[in-house]
Amino acid sequence: MSLARELVSDFTSEAEMTRKVLAAVPEDRLGWKPHDKSMSLGQLAGHVAETPGWCGAMLEPEFDMATGAAGYKPFAPATRKELLDTFDKHARSFAPLFADRDDAFLQETWTMRMGDKVLLSQPRHTAVRTIAIHHTIHHRGQLTVYLRLLGVPVPGTYGPTADDAG
Repeated sequence: MSLARELVSDFTSEAEMTRKVLAAVPEDRLGWKPHDKSMSLGQLAGHVAETPGWCGAMLEPEFDMATGAAGYKPFAPATRKELLDTFDKHARSFAPLFADRDDAFLQETWTMRMGDKVLLSQPRHTAVRTIAIHHTIHHRGQLTVYLRLLGVPVPGTYGPTADDAG
């Protein structure tokens, strides 16, 4: 199987689970924070929703956050619909970016920097997996903890949760 097909397949299955968790976010609690140092529920959910949209920057050899992210404002949803619509839009954009890429392109080094400081430099397919898939899984896990603390039933991802019937 090509690297592109693996990436798209993995992203697609993770996106389905991520959408289930985002759909459980209560819009009347978007400002809630479990701790002063934590992001609010809305900030965290917004971050999860917009992360797949960053992958377009991975088509170039590098991305400099000092210039490329200038003026960036994190997505802060006002409603669950806005949250899901944003996630759906970004998730739909993933496959067209990578589905037809050959292994040679995906094995080229991609670099993320902040000015002179290199933050990440690795094969493009590894960077895509790290940011679009693993990074999202990490924050999706945090989001399930937020839901649990709020008493919201936690949807299953890799299996059932204590809230799933049966």
